[in-house]
Amino acid sequence: AGTPNITNVIASGAAVEFMQKLDWEEIHNHENTLLKYATEQLSCIKQLRLIGTAEHKSNVASFVIDQVHAQDIATFISHYGIAIRTGHHCTQPVMKKMGVAATARASMTIYNDKQDIDRLTQTLNKLIELYF
Repeated sequence: AGTPNITNVIASGAAVEFMQKLDWEEIHNHENTLLKYATEQLSCIKQLRLIGTAEHKSNVASFVIDQVHAQDIATFISHYGIAIRTGHHCTQPVMKKMGVAATARASMTIYNDKQDIDRLTQTLNKLIELYF
């Protein structure tokens, strides 16, 4: 009983219309460019270890910093306006096999750019300066 969820039905229609106008190949290329750049930049941080570096993968960069819990990484960088996801990301068996309790994970998509990656790496370097 009650009023149907009309707002979400209308919003879903607008979302589909928006998505139909997107150039999916351009988005794919943009995300791959960002992932490659993020991988290069994060690889320059000595204390950081990337987790999952397959050539063909989704546009996420998962990483750990020894002696710093993933949640502490996320909390620190959130003070600089950067949001990431942390935890086991519903991949407990893989994490166990890799000997990793949790990772920090940055996702890149159409509204991100290289400056976002630069801000992430600069902020991670600030965090490392505090720990090491």
